[in-house]
Amino acid sequence: MTASDLARRKCKPCEGGVPPYTEQQAKAMLAQLKGWVIEQGKLVKLYPFTNYYQTMAFVNALAWVSHSEDHHPDLAVGYNKCRVEYSTHAAGGLTENDFICAAKCDLLFKL
Repeated sequence: MTASDLARRKCKPCEGGVPPYTEQQAKAMLAQLKGWVIEQGKLVKLYPFTNYYQTMAFVNALAWVSHSEDHHPDLAVGYNKCRVEYSTHAAGGLTENDFICAAKCDLLFKL
């Protein structure tokens, strides 16, 4: 599976009872994404921008994508950067949804 394949997928509702990926599964999925890392059980990437307007445009567009996927990241927003963190709280770790949304996030950044 490639990042493009992931970005074409749709998140599945997660109400709990879904086991999180093992460390090996998460690392295999991570290999499909560029620039993402796993920190303390979360999928993380820092996106750089030229100015505040670009940063906020990205954040607002990401909010729309997150709403449409019903899977929401934690964001840390600064003047010219946005740190995005994904994890599936109901599963207690990383799931396919996190990697799907990370791939969509990368596509959004390229716009």
